[in-house]
Amino acid sequence: MGPQRMYGMTPWVRRLLVANLLVFLLQKTVFLHLAAELGFAPLQALTHPWTLVTYMFLHGGVAHLAFNLLALYVFGPPVEERLGGRAFIGYYLLCGIGGAALSYLMMLVVPVRMVIGASGAILGVALAFAWYWPDEPIFIFPFPAPIPAKWLVTFAVAIDLVLAWLGALVGTSDGVAHLAHLGGMATGFLWLKAGDWRLSQAERRLRGGAAGGRTAEPGVLVHPAAREARGSDAGAKPRAANRDRVQAEIDRVLDKISARGMGSLTPAERKFLAEMSRKMRDRR
Repeated sequence: MGPQRMYGMTPWVRRLLVANLLVFLLQKTVFLHLAAELGFAPLQALTHPWTLVTYMFLHGGVAHLAFNLLALYVFGPPVEERLGGRAFIGYYLLCGIGGAALSYLMMLVVPVRMVIGASGAILGVALAFAWYWPDEPIFIFPFPAPIPAKWLVTFAVAIDLVLAWLGALVGTSDGVAHLAHLGGMATGFLWLKAGDWRLSQAERRLRGGAAGGRTAEPGVLVHPAAREARGSDAGAKPRAANRDRVQAEIDRVLDKISARGMGSLTPAERKFLAEMSRKMRDRR
């Protein structure tokens, strides 16, 4: 079962929204120099490594904060439900770190003094949304018709690429962290691509095992009562029933992939596929 929504928000999306709001209030009231202390400055990255994370929770103004939180509210809940809470927050932070890392690597080409904001992490979440639901219509003011998610993200990448390139040519920054945006989306793309590659490997291993007559050992998505039956006097019958049940689940997941693609799998099915593949690999 995926994360439960409250007021349209999943748990980690809700926590991130609250954290960003609280930090912004502190930034504008009690700690007026918070951005200077916790923002990511590429030239100081090696001496202030914690800013790779802390910069994500700072914002330059109300409009900056509002845009990021609105995007997180729109794209975050379905992505968290799809990935699961732990994977979602790890993915979010990784995309944010990737945005800072690209800013650091490119600082000699595109001068950047200070980076603040969650845009890199949130654009990574938007990319994941477009990855899983590419044709989902997104309404963007003031356009009269909705835009498919895949084209919205493609447009965002193109704009950031052009503006970052212009910044490199001119040698100045327009005040927007385009490299952080691109770094967040590039990191998200690599993470998603790697996940699909691992699942593809697992699928091929299981299909090969099925063709060779192998069956996976029960141990995942099997009712506890079935495990207890292993020690019973019945012996072989419960074990055979367990193997049949697991094999039937493997066949169902593989058939779903054949019919609807890897992207149709739920987090539980992805975990099951990976676990069964690992068990088969370990027995070789």
